[in-house]
Amino acid sequence: MEQEYQVKLEIFEGPMDLLLHLIRKNRVDIYDIPIALIMNQYLEYLDIMRSLSIDVAAEFLEMAATLAYIKSKMLVPRSTSEDEEAEEDPRLELVRPLVEYAKIREAASRLANSLQLDRDVYVRNIPAEELWDLRGSDEIAEVGLFELFAALQGVLNKAEPADLLEVTADTMRLKDRIAQLMEMLAGVSSITFHELFADGAKKAEIILTFLAILELVRLRMVRAFQHEPSGIVRLYLAVEDTLATGL
Repeated sequence: MEQEYQVKLEIFEGPMDLLLHLIRKNRVDIYDIPIALIMNQYLEYLDIMRSLSIDVAAEFLEMAATLAYIKSKMLVPRSTSEDEEAEEDPRLELVRPLVEYAKIREAASRLANSLQLDRDVYVRNIPAEELWDLRGSDEIAEVGLFELFAALQGVLNKAEPADLLEVTADTMRLKDRIAQLMEMLAGVSSITFHELFADGAKKAEIILTFLAILELVRLRMVRAFQHEPSGIVRLYLAVEDTLATGL
């Protein structure tokens, strides 16, 4: 009997990263978070992960419970009596650690960008004119896990239902797909996210390609940038071509 293809993904970004992504996406003040909106979108991302057979870590579920708790507290009418102390905004329970995490993440990002990937792997500097073939570089941002999830959802939405049938896991190898992607990227200056997915690809093939992309991004072998007005994501090699093709 064929077994359903299951995805085992090492999540390299956590619930705090997802919240920061949603805050940035919705252009809201971190000190004035619309909890209902953010919670609904947060749960939608969890549904995407589950729909891809990706194990949702307990910390993501814990954050979902925290958001629901804060939402419930905000629904309770606040006391207006002058004799009673003003109640603290329940969102501060989330805002304080979120602000601290954002600072740590920014510092870690600056540090990571200043280091070599490995003793024998050297960062490939991407010229500004190569970074994008569209104007408006101030509208281009490097993306992470959750922006890539959104791009993947776009690929799945365009696929025909008949193309999303499951196949057995042993028909594919993640290592082989990673090598294929590196070969594709070595021959071009960049490639769009959608170009990496073959027309008519089945769901397991789409997910396998996505996992390969995530692994390359996690290892900082590939960098992903998004042109925010259009939503187009492009991938670039982050290492010297001669080293990349030898993987």
